[in-house]
Amino acid sequence: MNELIHSWKKEGKKIVFTNGVFDILHVGHVTYLKQAQSLGDVLVVGLNSDDSVKRLNKGPERPIHDEQARKQVLESLRFVDAVIIFQEDTPLHLILSIQPDVLVKGGDYSPDVTEFNDNRYMVGSHEIKEWGGKAVAIPLVNGYSTTAAIKKMKS
Repeated sequence: MNELIHSWKKEGKKIVFTNGVFDILHVGHVTYLKQAQSLGDVLVVGLNSDDSVKRLNKGPERPIHDEQARKQVLESLRFVDAVIIFQEDTPLHLILSIQPDVLVKGGDYSPDVTEFNDNRYMVGSHEIKEWGGKAVAIPLVNGYSTTAAIKKMKS
């Protein structure tokens, strides 16, 4: 994967990075990923490993789909150029490795929050600004979330 990212950088392509669980893909995810990709030339998605999802305390049944299945679904989207599974609790190591031009998270995060303990803090936002990149929050699509979908399926 490093060779691919290196070649994109050598070609002068603007790399956009985002990350998440992407457990049950829904219209909110698709809208978000399309908007993220529009901010550059290539979109790299950091995907939480199964173990890291469990550590996020999203619930005992999560992830619903294993990391390889989630990776395959994301890779099938025409606006996703690469998917990298990460094992750590946050994607900081991956962000530092890639050094993207743009870091993107959903609207429940803010690039202006500087306190790591604040739920709106974007991991990597401080670092990306140091190398001249930018952090962007994309508004969420109302009515769509994996948690809501799971609740609906259970009822």
